[in-house]
Amino acid sequence: MTLWKQHESQWKQKFFFPTGVLWMAQGSGEFERASLPLLKDAGVPFEELPTSQMAHRWPQINFDQISWGFYEPESGYLLARASAQAVVEHFSAEGGEYLHASTAARDLENENRNWLGQNSKSLPLSDGTELAADRYVFACGPWLGRLFSRTVGPHFVSTRQDVFFFGTPVNDPRYNEENIPVWADHGKRFIYGIPGNQGRGFKLADDTRGPEFDPTSGERIVSDDRLAAARDYIAYRFPGMKDAPLVETRVCQYENTTDHDFIIDRHPVNQNAWIVGGGSGHGFKHGPALGEMVARLVLNDETAERVYRLSRFAPTPATR
Repeated sequence: MTLWKQHESQWKQKFFFPTGVLWMAQGSGEFERASLPLLKDAGVPFEELPTSQMAHRWPQINFDQISWGFYEPESGYLLARASAQAVVEHFSAEGGEYLHASTAARDLENENRNWLGQNSKSLPLSDGTELAADRYVFACGPWLGRLFSRTVGPHFVSTRQDVFFFGTPVNDPRYNEENIPVWADHGKRFIYGIPGNQGRGFKLADDTRGPEFDPTSGERIVSDDRLAAARDYIAYRFPGMKDAPLVETRVCQYENTTDHDFIIDRHPVNQNAWIVGGGSGHGFKHGPALGEMVARLVLNDETAERVYRLSRFAPTPATR
């Protein structure tokens, strides 16, 4: 959060919107309950709320089956596309070179050849050129498991996540970001939503891991079944949004590791190549901190913490 605000100040651009975040727990809410001491240790303000108090504050939400919740008044949402574009713009302004191409190397993990360029340290690109550097960072999102099929592939899967934007009722401000926070409903499934969001409508998405998805050839058309489920849910949890028009859809991809933690490590064969990814649905918001960490590791030739290394996936030796 500190770094996001620093970049906003430095670049004079707004990426973070502190609408507050409401967590709605069903049953005992083990996930939410376990989060509270971590929020407290991190100094993130929150207040634990009974259902009756939530219903009083946000009467536009149906709290049926919600047993309790907590509210983070200083949290909110980020603009992903705008902030990613800003990184490119400021990187270029500081002298960096931005290229748009894909790798043409057939095997990035060949222990006998350092890729396939004429230069043993070069990376062939799809436009016929080669990229030569002393160090490489592969932060390739859902493509990471395919590019490194032996090192990363067995511990990695890209999943399809359908995202919906519904139009809010005309002349009814109850579902605008000024009057309702970002919210998460953690029951049998983990549904979340963002109101407002640059006037794109009321965002609703299911964070539950979807089916495996090919990020290269998979079509970005949402599932009819998931759209029907989204309509049923929004009518149930937000009654004033019943029959709301669908104004936009997206097909997002999660780059999941088997333990849902990041990969930040050198390639075990090509030591001049770093592999960074495994966001598992929560990687983007950590971008500024991960960027600083990776830059330090790469430039200073350091080793990542054990929790991020590829070796954590190695089979545990049998014990007697």
